Amino acid sequence: MMKLLSYPLSVIYFICFGITLLVFHGIQWFCFNTFGYKAHKKSVDCMNFFLMRCLNILGTRFSYNNPHHIPSNLPIIFVCNHQSMTDISPISWYMRKYHPKFISKIELGKGIPSVSYNLTHGGSVLIDRKNPRQSIPALIKFGEYIETSKHAAVIFPEGTRSKDGTPKPFQTKGLDILLKKIPSAIVVPLTINNSWKTQKYGKFPLGLGAHIILTVHKPLKIDTFVNSEELINSVETTIKKQITHKN
Repeated sequence: MMKLLSYPLSVIYFICFGITLLVFHGIQWFCFNTFGYKAHKKSVDCMNFFLMRCLNILGTRFSYNNPHHIPSNLPIIFVCNHQSMTDISPISWYMRKYHPKFISKIELGKGIPSVSYNLTHGGSVLIDRKNPRQSIPALIKFGEYIETSKHAAVIFPEGTRSKDGTPKPFQTKGLDILLKKIPSAIVVPLTINNSWKTQKYGKFPLGLGAHIILTVHKPLKIDTFVNSEELINSVETTIKKQITHKN
């Protein structure tokens, strides 16, 4: 019955989602070209708020749990597990104070209204995972930008999303580069639960009633660990320990 209901609601969602991207594409362009970065950033914040409201059409709810103080005067590396594309909007919205910038695959840099524009103009980085000659210099430059700007880098070390919530092994190369190029950063592990349920049937129809939960773990200082391997192992263990596997 729920899957049957998801067909019409998914159609309504995709219409609202598409309209939101088209409208904010123009808003982003105007803000960026007329007023610069700060205005563009606020337009992206608003877009992510409305993208979350689009997900409410599917009965999706959001919870944000953060008992920790995260400094806003230092660069930050948010390290997250990855369950679906619906991870992006809540991270962007709840962490907007820290100016989150994403490491994304290069294919997202063209042809998607609002999304491609933000990725190419908002400070994020696009990498070709199959081409180290492109991806490694891009990550190095991105790390240097985060260190200087004191913004936040968001990285999904699994490399690709988990289709059923089961975490994949971390691919550590990208995170290791960030740790070396952003030495003053605070590393913040972030666990995402249940966003995979929005795509449990695939791309269409979408799943109903998912309760997406973002849990922020204790911020970590890079220099308190012996080496990057120890830090990455600690972060991976912390994130995965909080992942639930209920259907």
